[in-house]
Amino acid sequence: MGMVMLACMFISWIFVYRWNQRNKKGPKTWPLIGAAFEQLINYDRMHDWLVEYLSASKTVVVPMPCTTYTYIADPANVEHVLKTKFANYPKGETYHSYMEVLLGDGIFNVDGELWKKQRKTASFEFASKNLRDFSTVVFREYSLQLHSILTQACFHNQEVDMQDLLMRMTLDSICKVGFGVEIGTLAPTLPDNNFARAFDTANIIVTLRFVDPFWKLKRFLNVGSEALLGKSIKVIDDFTYNVIRRRKSEIKEIRESCKTSKIKHDILSRFIELSEDPEGNLTDKSLRDIVLNFVIAGRDTTATTLTWAIYMIMTNARVAEKLYSELKAFEEVQAKEERISLLPCDLEDPESFNRRAVQFAGLLNYDSLGRLYYLHAVITETLRLYPAVPQDPKGILEDDILPDGTKVKAGGMVTYVPYSMGRMEYNWGPDAAVFRPERWLKEGCFQNASPFKFTAFQAGPRICLGKDSAYLQMKMALAILCRFFKFNLVPNHPVKYRMMTILSMEKGLKLKIARQSC
Repeated sequence: MGMVMLACMFISWIFVYRWNQRNKKGPKTWPLIGAAFEQLINYDRMHDWLVEYLSASKTVVVPMPCTTYTYIADPANVEHVLKTKFANYPKGETYHSYMEVLLGDGIFNVDGELWKKQRKTASFEFASKNLRDFSTVVFREYSLQLHSILTQACFHNQEVDMQDLLMRMTLDSICKVGFGVEIGTLAPTLPDNNFARAFDTANIIVTLRFVDPFWKLKRFLNVGSEALLGKSIKVIDDFTYNVIRRRKSEIKEIRESCKTSKIKHDILSRFIELSEDPEGNLTDKSLRDIVLNFVIAGRDTTATTLTWAIYMIMTNARVAEKLYSELKAFEEVQAKEERISLLPCDLEDPESFNRRAVQFAGLLNYDSLGRLYYLHAVITETLRLYPAVPQDPKGILEDDILPDGTKVKAGGMVTYVPYSMGRMEYNWGPDAAVFRPERWLKEGCFQNASPFKFTAFQAGPRICLGKDSAYLQMKMALAILCRFFKFNLVPNHPVKYRMMTILSMEKGLKLKIARQSC
């Protein structure tokens, strides 16, 4: 009888608990587990799950077993978190614990003085003309390597996975700019690369930690995804520490030979020089963390944005035509300004086709790319709808009230959601879901939006230092590819995102390639 009474009381409690939520906006919760069940069910489509809730309410509260997530999409709330009360919303211990195994104490995973010091140093490096010029040469080189691979696929009527190729291109690029090493994943044979595979695996698993309440137990027992994560991190560390040791040895040899002209302009070399300052406190572990943070920022984000951009271009014929016209006109004007004759281009001859592409690439530099306003708008519109970082959580140090009146508690997390923000009519108007690059242009020139509304590069004190570098590489690659190729999706190939910190496509982007007229 007692058991029956307890069962009735428990059922009544559940009924009352759920009844009290009947008018509540946001996901419905259960005792003890909060909204974990609904969030796990919708994990593979979480970004669109949030779009549905944030369309109805600019702020959505999602209680979880160990914390509470508050998701925001209103620019006023975002500005409050990222700027006005910046100090109250750090990355926080929870985020740091999830990502530490991969990002360590790098700039994207720390707060306070450690963050300020890295930010100051990185800011100086990104402002360096040497690094910008070096990056431009590297980005052009690897974009042309990709063009050559696509030319061969075109002439042999082969399908390609564009996302995989772009990931290879950006990995090779950032390893050259970041480490100063050639890792050759974009070689014509497309060799497998243990570092790249391990990096992808680690990225997926640390993202899963945000919704997996048992990850610490699995890590302690060294089972399941956490066991695989440990193996992946070992591969990543072996590669990274080997590069650091090799670069230190090279720098020593250069100094001993007094050949200052051979000093490299990659990021690792600069930080190694800084590590020699006794007050710098930069160990090999610090260098490892710094460079891996640049890799995740410079590789995954750029490649996924380029992948979504190509998909949006090829599924919007009007956009593809306008972009091609801009690139063709640019080529003619730039060649005239530089007083060079455009090479003949035989669409049936791969060598002739590649020579024209090399000549076109030679017209592209930091300044000339700045004239391609429609290309810039296409990339920005892609980032509005498909931001490389679709969610960005922040910790809460002290209780606070957001501008819309939402109360947030210390120890919880506030997450601004760029993926949802780009789709909200209250942010972008009734055509928010439409891919329309023209929204960024006024009288033919590009017009920025508030960084608290267009949050693809974050905003406030943590606004992305690599924004200009990312645009430089994306414009370089897209200018070359869209000038010479048309893209078509392989029939029945599914296009959907994969849940990880970066908005990549789950099944890649399988394409057939056709040549554009010269």
